[in-house]
Amino acid sequence: MIEISSSLEGKQYPLYDLELELKQLGYTIGGNWDYDHGYFDYLMDDDDGYHFLRIPFRAVDGQLDAHNATVRLGRPFILTHKYKEGLDDHAAIGNFQASFNQFSEPAEKDADVLEPYVQLGETLIQELERRLN
Repeated sequence: MIEISSSLEGKQYPLYDLELELKQLGYTIGGNWDYDHGYFDYLMDDDDGYHFLRIPFRAVDGQLDAHNATVRLGRPFILTHKYKEGLDDHAAIGNFQASFNQFSEPAEKDADVLEPYVQLGETLIQELERRLN
């Protein structure tokens, strides 16, 4: 994981408006959100794993599932997940089991971030700062 300093850190936005703006740029709300915090994710590449620019946010007014929630942005970071080749050892054979065991477990949940992704992440943050400031 590599953190990236940003002028957006600590700024507050209505979540609904922020999500509309970031979706236009290719960001999605990551699946691991809770009622008081979450992440906007930008998939930079899926070569040899997944390389994300992640923008954390925390609710400061309301809950994230409410239409009027306000959030404060945290420090952006780049995260790389590396996956094993093929199926896990415990993946069972058969159509029913295959529907549940189709994905490999991550080999490295926090793999090293390569320099080209750091540069791309910094460029994406600069674009986001221009758009939101």
